[in-house]
Amino acid sequence: MDVNLSSVKINGSQADATVAITPKGGNAAQGMSIQYHLEQQGNQWVVTGRQNAGGHGGAAMPPPGSNPHGGAMPPQGGASPMPSPQDLPPAGKK
Repeated sequence: MDVNLSSVKINGSQADATVAITPKGGNAAQGMSIQYHLEQQGNQWVVTGRQNAGGHGGAAMPPPGSNPHGGAMPPQGGASPMPSPQDLPPAGKK
């Protein structure tokens, strides 16, 4: 799977980012885009909302931390910050 950051719009302590997800070697028509709304909390950006921006029906996605299958989600201790690229493991080739 290929994941690419298509665009980022920053407005003060808020930002909107669009991420394109496509099958490895596929084209954009075979994938989907997701729009994330972020807020800066301290020196970290936290996802506060997301929406399917296209492909696969364009339906709105549930907010982070909600369970789309019903029932309660385990407590998470607040919003999860997005990891910085240097905190991610190296991508392996398959």
